[in-house]
Amino acid sequence: MKRLVEKHPLAIRWFHWLNFPILALMIWSGLLIYWANDVYRIGWGLTTLFKFFPDGFYKALGMPQKLAQGMNWHFALMWLFMINGLLYVGYTLVSGEWRHLLPDRNSFKEAILVTLHDLGLRKGEPPVVKYNGAQKIAYTAVVLMGAGSLLTGLAIYKPVQFAWLTGLLGGYEWARAEHFTLTVGYVLFFVVHIAQVVRAGWNNFRSMVAGFQIVDAEHPAPGEPVAGAPSRATSPTLPA
Repeated sequence: MKRLVEKHPLAIRWFHWLNFPILALMIWSGLLIYWANDVYRIGWGLTTLFKFFPDGFYKALGMPQKLAQGMNWHFALMWLFMINGLLYVGYTLVSGEWRHLLPDRNSFKEAILVTLHDLGLRKGEPPVVKYNGAQKIAYTAVVLMGAGSLLTGLAIYKPVQFAWLTGLLGGYEWARAEHFTLTVGYVLFFVVHIAQVVRAGWNNFRSMVAGFQIVDAEHPAPGEPVAGAPSRATSPTLPA
């Protein structure tokens, strides 16, 4: 027998699905701005191993000569990104969801074991919980990255009005580099997150769309209390 169990509250799902297109559009508009002064590269001295980004990249995506458009979109989306982020953090604090998301003393060790399992280097299954150690660290890091993006963004958007913030971040050039580094971090997070969703399968994806997942009736669902402990709510049983 199988049954339905709640995994993600409606508010969490709303914040998640709003944040995805907002952040994706902010990265796109940020590239339109970065095109005008694309100075970052990986290398030393006059030797360049990798440049962000070659001219062909901008031309293929039709990005050149759209600095003003990029700035307008970026600054408008900034407010949506900030409001959605503040509401998300506020909701997790008020609802108690932060208890599932905040890393604890075992999270880093668990994250290593989960990573080894995902890479096929460890046979043991990760613990069945709502969020494993790797997820707790990643999701908490993204929240901190969001705060960092807002602060560095303000520092380079209004370096005179927020001179104290710009100075605290190391100056305009450092603040811009930090803002760019955070953007690269978001892209890497997207790649890993989507790969993990595909690997986890439809049942996991459905839980972020509909809020529930299907589990075996005899086994506790991730985040559910173990046998003998009281449950928050009952779940309908489905035929096998």
